[in-house]
Amino acid sequence: MMWDVLWLDARLATMTAGGRPYGMLEDGAIAVQDGRIAWIGRHDDLEGPPAALAKQVHWIDGRWITPGFIDCHTHLVYGGNRAREFEQRLEGASYAEIARAGGGILSTVRATREADDAALYRDAVPRLKALMAEGVTTVEIKSGYGLESAAEARQLSVARRLGESFPIEVITTFLGAHALPPEFEGDADGYISYVIETMLPDVAETGLADAVDAFCETIAFTPEQTERVLSAARRHDLPVKLHADQLSDLGGAGLAAKYGALSADHVEYTSEESVAAMARAGTVATLLPGAFYCLRETQQPPVAAFRRAGVPMALATDSNPGSSPVTSLLLMLSMGCTLFRLTPEEALAGVTRNAARALGLADDRGTLEVGKRADLCVWDIDHPAELAYRVGFNPLAYAVKDGRVRQV
Repeated sequence: MMWDVLWLDARLATMTAGGRPYGMLEDGAIAVQDGRIAWIGRHDDLEGPPAALAKQVHWIDGRWITPGFIDCHTHLVYGGNRAREFEQRLEGASYAEIARAGGGILSTVRATREADDAALYRDAVPRLKALMAEGVTTVEIKSGYGLESAAEARQLSVARRLGESFPIEVITTFLGAHALPPEFEGDADGYISYVIETMLPDVAETGLADAVDAFCETIAFTPEQTERVLSAARRHDLPVKLHADQLSDLGGAGLAAKYGALSADHVEYTSEESVAAMARAGTVATLLPGAFYCLRETQQPPVAAFRRAGVPMALATDSNPGSSPVTSLLLMLSMGCTLFRLTPEEALAGVTRNAARALGLADDRGTLEVGKRADLCVWDIDHPAELAYRVGFNPLAYAVKDGRVRQV
């Protein structure tokens, strides 16, 4: 049986761990069958002429191929925007002050509740297309701007619809414990009970979410309240993630590790103790330099500690209307290096191998290996470090989703 497609004359950044930097393979070839990588190796090792091995043969003239990019933390589906808050921060107001005054997440909650499904979908499409144009083949989309059952379900349903409408895989995350809605003002414990007893069972029964997240922070929920959500999620057999240690060290990353979380995200204030707990649990540290930049934060995540402990580091856009209105994952590679001192190889691993792990998908994608999904990016570059080196430049020739060249 012939392969479906064969790519030749490629330089491969397989992003497999260990061995050569970037998992480099010169004069490489990749064969795809039924949407999966069926063979990978050097051109000279092919057992016959290309035309006799595959139905389609693509010669790519020495371009680089990487795994398809994965944006493992976004909030793409929402109503309205918060440009005025951007002005307020420039005038001296802090993110926390804006939130306590009724702005921040709650302003987006109001706009999201007022928007119908068609508007939510329409507004999310250009944000999704911007990510796709830079090679994103898998994206996580969180809820968290409805904060009541029907509105949260609408966000998740629109996210699912985006994945059905475009050649990109959408992973959905229920973030009901994102902020305290006005209906529960002064009763955070009561709202967490509502999340656990009403919202979460609905999400689990309908299958709208692939994971559960929460915001553990001084302006959101306490570790005790957060733990109630994580515990309930596990009872529903849903994996967990956590917004942790963004503005202070409440031990959120350690709490995430206690529940075997796929990832702890933001993690600027994470302690050495929590880093060690993450290493033991296999929890990924998802770094979000877009939010760090937009909020003009100064506390960097403990990258050196993560390295020493062997904690995998992912990178994501955190695309959202308030703290990270970002739709460029390539820009996050650059910021991850310039702001957080990642190496270009660590940054690329952060949007491929480690991003897949942060979504529980490491066995399925994130590296170029036989049996994995044929999600690929073909780049007009001379070296993989260019992906982090250039700013505001997109060298993508084209992306491949499930073995098919994708049109955006």
